[in-house]
Amino acid sequence: MEHRKITFIGAGNMARSIIAGLISSGYPAEKITATAPSDSSREHLSSCYGINVNANNIVAANDAEVIILAVKPQMMETVAKELQIIDFSGKLVISIAAGICAQRLNEMFASPLNIVRVMPNTPSLVGKGMSGLYAIPSINNSDKEFASHLMSAVGEVCWVEQESGINAIIAAAGSAPAYFFLFMEAMQAEAIKQGFDANTARLLVQQTALGAAELVVANSETELGTLREQVTSKGGATAEAIRIFNQHNLSDTVAQAMQAAVIRAEEMEKQF
Repeated sequence: MEHRKITFIGAGNMARSIIAGLISSGYPAEKITATAPSDSSREHLSSCYGINVNANNIVAANDAEVIILAVKPQMMETVAKELQIIDFSGKLVISIAAGICAQRLNEMFASPLNIVRVMPNTPSLVGKGMSGLYAIPSINNSDKEFASHLMSAVGEVCWVEQESGINAIIAAAGSAPAYFFLFMEAMQAEAIKQGFDANTARLLVQQTALGAAELVVANSETELGTLREQVTSKGGATAEAIRIFNQHNLSDTVAQAMQAAVIRAEEMEKQF
């Protein structure tokens, strides 16, 4: 991976997970800077990762080749106004802020930016993320490759051709950990009702979820439906459980939930 000078504007959980992934993959700490308003946050970043820290967004951004916008969406306009004095020509700008399209970012910064939008998800915090990326048409292959390598430090990546595809990424990956947590939560609650203590019930559910995911990864050429069928003996207990799910139209419910996520993501874009 090419080692460019990176500045993170904002140092929340997602920024820290990317920094941790970069450092663990061998990216030079001296090439990474992060800004944070509090002394304690900067000290933590410096002591944990050995990176450069700064309280001044302008100084940190001016020195960077790659700027990663990792502030909350509602803070973006304030940060952008502060950084409008920066010459962004030649800099790659990567935004991990949800709900702010490339055109709106250009308006906020009052400058045409070389933008790659990234939608990561929370498993990035443990190096198992799934990130969707979109690059404006003028982005060159070198910048796209750098963005891919950057996010690969915390998991898998995929590119979408249209910016609207970022909202589909939200539905399929960004929001999706919560779907699984909801399902696991319901399973744990029922296991407790059936006599297990809370810790054992959680162990049963989380280890089964982990094992199922690992089986999917280990059998990447096998259809998900086939993997399901391999666990489902005709007339058995699993078949009866699947019958109940089908009876309550689980597939339709999942489809409607994902569609609702896309619609809400589209609505949120209009707020910024």
